[in-house]
Amino acid sequence: MRHRSTTGSDRWRSRALAFPLAIFIILVGVFAFALRSGDPSKLPSALIGKMAPAMELQALGGLTDAAGRPIAGFASSDLARGAVSVVNFWASWCIPCVEEHPVLVMLKERTGVSVYGVNYKDQPAAARRFLGRYGNPYVAVGVDGNGRAAIEWGVYGMPETFIVNGEGRITYKHIGPITEEALDGRIIPAIRAAERH
Repeated sequence: MRHRSTTGSDRWRSRALAFPLAIFIILVGVFAFALRSGDPSKLPSALIGKMAPAMELQALGGLTDAAGRPIAGFASSDLARGAVSVVNFWASWCIPCVEEHPVLVMLKERTGVSVYGVNYKDQPAAARRFLGRYGNPYVAVGVDGNGRAAIEWGVYGMPETFIVNGEGRITYKHIGPITEEALDGRIIPAIRAAERH
């Protein structure tokens, strides 16, 4: 049985295939390191200091308050009525949203601000079950079924939270779930700062 000898072209072909693979492995390592070491809440937002993007979100069908009254959707004009508000993007399928939800209830109780929920690419029945199980801190819940509002607001992933001053201007963005530590250290101070401006 004859073995084919390795020629110069075979060695060149092997190196040509190995080079892209090596680059790919290096890039994966760099991205993995950046994801683990970075603080996603420090990602910049081009919307800070700007008016909330124009939107009009339909209500989450079948969602009612404790008295059985339908809970409305909302529009960007609702965020410019003279009082600070919080806009929270969430979904029932989002595990960090489950972790964050008790803190949103606490946020509403401790600050008294109106919290608006944007339900992102969710099934209405699943979203209603989520709020029925974990509580509803929202004064209104709008549906972002196609993800357009999330794009306009520059949302990276669920959950994300924005603080909007009384003029309807975004003053703060929090990426990821709000923890009790973040509530005390960043969210409530950002709300108080927005109330002064």
